[in-house]
Amino acid sequence: METMLAGRLHVPSGTFRVEDVPVPVPGPGEVLVEVKAAGVCLSDVHLIDGSLKPFGAAEDLTLGHEVAGVIHTLGPGLLGDWTTGTRVALQAGQSCGACANCRRRRTPCLNSRTRGVDYDGGWAQYTLAREDTLAPIPDHLPFDQAAIIPDAVSTPYAAIVATGEVRPAQAVGIWGAGGLGAHGIQLARLAGAAPVIAVDPLPGARERALAFGADFALDPGDAAFAETVLRLTEGRGLDAAFDFAGVPAVREQAATVLARGGIMVLAGLTPQPLTLTGGTRFSWNRNQIRGHYGSTPEHVEQLIRLASVGRLDLAPSISDHIPLADAAEAVHRLENKVGDPIRLVLVP
Repeated sequence: METMLAGRLHVPSGTFRVEDVPVPVPGPGEVLVEVKAAGVCLSDVHLIDGSLKPFGAAEDLTLGHEVAGVIHTLGPGLLGDWTTGTRVALQAGQSCGACANCRRRRTPCLNSRTRGVDYDGGWAQYTLAREDTLAPIPDHLPFDQAAIIPDAVSTPYAAIVATGEVRPAQAVGIWGAGGLGAHGIQLARLAGAAPVIAVDPLPGARERALAFGADFALDPGDAAFAETVLRLTEGRGLDAAFDFAGVPAVREQAATVLARGGIMVLAGLTPQPLTLTGGTRFSWNRNQIRGHYGSTPEHVEQLIRLASVGRLDLAPSISDHIPLADAAEAVHRLENKVGDPIRLVLVP
């Protein structure tokens, strides 16, 4: 039996290792993809440390939900006109096909499943993909950039244009300038937000925020923080505030600088309680809190087009390329912010 390298997590024990496993065989409606690049996300780190649990019952799981490669083998019963060698990015998840919304062809799926969380992902030399999760990519778009579009780029994009409904000339605050927030800054600017105010406690992250297109970058620990935000927004406050850090203190602070009718979008994941001081003021201002998770296939396709025509430059997002065999080192570097990476990419 032919084998391949794969980054596998034993879920009950939290043990991660790169090991030889059988190369999977595509079933009906599936293709086998030869992986060329796979992003390393904080969600992967949290799966390993146990703070994020898969919804499925698998004991052993191949991680990786940001994947790009080429179609290697076609399974039976494909509906599309797919060919081997086609360059593709993989959607970070798939619909269940059985819930009430799926049966009525409505979105969102009520039981959507995430690649590398609920079923085997792309930290491997080969991975299976259902044909409806394939997103073709042009020859001139590098695999590493295409790989991070699902999630690292599409999650903040969907948070900004869909959940946050950002419109041109609206004042936007981005808390956290890491893997999600840095792209959030780019995309808020692309959506026409003005000003785009980045907020991060790390000086290096604030410098990066400015390089990624923020108009201003503030330290959340500054005693004059709220006054500065009001001054930069001509006394209005923020029309939309985005928490890409998943930190309770961020949410408390963001709520204090919202404009009347402004909304706060929670894109950073945390198991900690959601609290809000000053609830009367929040209600009087008609403010809103909106949860956000992931993106749709259409968002990924739109971003591929934007990157393909040069409207979105993702080259600065790739902090390093690391061999798949050294995936544990990539996890360590991201978890401990070694080199303050935006996205590390595994290369089989």
